[in-house]
Amino acid sequence: MQTIRIEHFELGLSMTSPAEMARLAGASFSISDRVPETAGEAFDWHSWHSGWLRQAGAAETAGAPTHLIVEAADAFEASIPWEQLKHAAVLYQLDGEPLKKTGPIRLYVPNGCSKCLNVKSIVKLKLAYHKGTEQEEAAFGFKHTFSAEDLRKNR
Repeated sequence: MQTIRIEHFELGLSMTSPAEMARLAGASFSISDRVPETAGEAFDWHSWHSGWLRQAGAAETAGAPTHLIVEAADAFEASIPWEQLKHAAVLYQLDGEPLKKTGPIRLYVPNGCSKCLNVKSIVKLKLAYHKGTEQEEAAFGFKHTFSAEDLRKNR
């Protein structure tokens, strides 16, 4: 089973699957409705977020995030201001099957800072609150991570 790690600045850590995320969103649609010339089934980001909060019993008590930070399996990371997620959609299946090549999920953010920011192979979602942060544009790129073993090899 494909799993996605979710970290929330107040609610902590949880794990989920693409199918569970789609269930919490309540309805799915063709991603081509929001991103022309793209195939597959998607769900609305905000519908999922609302359902996830209800399931956690925190719909009324959780503070609103300021950013979504997504991490991909290949160490790509994007930090997206919450306001840019108005039309965001999560692709979770193609032809009725879980995503294989670009899964477990793929996030599309049409009408954001670029024509359509999209991040494939997402394995972690971090709902973050950065007090006083004025980041208005999405930031993205590959993380520079090194293990202790990597550092020993390069001495």
